[in-house]
Amino acid sequence: MRALFARLAGVAALAGTLMASVGTAEAQEIQITGPLAGKPPVMDLRRYREGRFEIAPTVSFTLLDEYRRTIFVGGRLQYNIKDWLGIGVWAAYGVGSIATDLTDQIDQKAKPRGSPLTSSNVTPGAFQDQVGKLEWIAAPQLTLVPFRGKLAIFQKIFVDTDAYIHGGVAFVGLKERGDCGGGGGQPGCTEARSFDLASRTAIAPTFGLGLSFYMNKLMSLGFEYRAFPFSWNRGGFDSRGTGANGEFPDDKVNSEDRTFKFNQMISIALGFHFPTSPKIR
Repeated sequence: MRALFARLAGVAALAGTLMASVGTAEAQEIQITGPLAGKPPVMDLRRYREGRFEIAPTVSFTLLDEYRRTIFVGGRLQYNIKDWLGIGVWAAYGVGSIATDLTDQIDQKAKPRGSPLTSSNVTPGAFQDQVGKLEWIAAPQLTLVPFRGKLAIFQKIFVDTDAYIHGGVAFVGLKERGDCGGGGGQPGCTEARSFDLASRTAIAPTFGLGLSFYMNKLMSLGFEYRAFPFSWNRGGFDSRGTGANGEFPDDKVNSEDRTFKFNQMISIALGFHFPTSPKIR
């Protein structure tokens, strides 16, 4: 026992010696001298957005359409509160549309009027006249810019670039087949006039992302993706309204025949920024 206590005392003495020899760890501050002393982390940073208005004409094309593709011409007006935050509105008008291959095939195979197989779902020989169409869009929106930097082209040309996301509310003017077969003065759904289109305005969320390439102090080139999902009757069909979950035709065309569509488009924008020179930090 005497030997054990002696060993323990020796270990305790050694531990005390080591603890006494360990000093408090301190971080050493690095003193920067020379021309960089006292300078901020980033110098001569061009703030292309902050405090500037943007006027950007746009050309847009819808994507993944079943029956009709639409071409829009419009523009974006935006004020950038900060380099990372902007508020504005984008609006466009449909200047042209192109029938898809599916529409052409349905047109070719539709039965002529008077045939016993004439359907209340298809205008014989003129199906593309009954499919829905987008006419105009207006979207107040916020823009957030989380990323910015330079894009290198062949490691020789460097372009100031930023990536942004946008979101807001879209007001969409469209035409779709009018109500029929419901009585109260509505035409029957096999009458020729029942295939006429009626106008309405849909309200939908809109969101997306984009890239801006700053070609000089005044101008930028942008590419943008936009989604604006909502329900509408794109084919003019009587496809719903009866059955357990309303999933079967009911010989009527009305709002129950509208189905959800994740509408999408891409846009090309040429931006002009005012004042004509960006702020430099």
